[in-house]
Amino acid sequence: MRALATWSGALAGLLLILVGSLIPTSLLLPLPELPPALLGLPSTWQVPALLVCALVAGPRAGVIASVAYLTIGLVDLPVFHGGGGFAYVLNPGFGYLAGFVPAAWLTGRLAQQNGMNDIARLTLAAMAGLLTIQVCGLLNLVLGAALNRWNEPLIELVFGYSLGPLAAQLALCCAAGLIARVTRRVLWVE
Repeated sequence: MRALATWSGALAGLLLILVGSLIPTSLLLPLPELPPALLGLPSTWQVPALLVCALVAGPRAGVIASVAYLTIGLVDLPVFHGGGGFAYVLNPGFGYLAGFVPAAWLTGRLAQQNGMNDIARLTLAAMAGLLTIQVCGLLNLVLGAALNRWNEPLIELVFGYSLGPLAAQLALCCAAGLIARVTRRVLWVE
């Protein structure tokens, strides 16, 4: 029964990651006009989808979903931001995608600890996963800059891939914690 839960959670997580990469994020502005004004944020729901999968289904399902997503992208299906294929490994953003695997494991392990059934703790676990993704991505950027792999200066890459979307992704960690809490309650995950 546990294997079925793991594999169904991994499949649901993979679908969430794929669909989440297509949904841009925005913030509803509290203005008295109709229709309501939206402020676009420099991120998608891809990372929160991975984090929700790990928070709800656990580390195994999160790792399986992230490995499946990377495999789909590396076999030349255009699911990554700039396309797909094995050559995408040489893209500056690939380190962030590779960070999905340890982030899913860490987030899922933290979510399995006792007392993880409140929104604040689930949000902190999601933030730990986001930090893991950021560290992996930054290590890839620094290593690529040291090997002269990138055409752009390192500071531009760090701002474009890490610092630019970081505030939006931190806000989405709060949303991931809320979604995970509700989903855990509905699915009786303790």
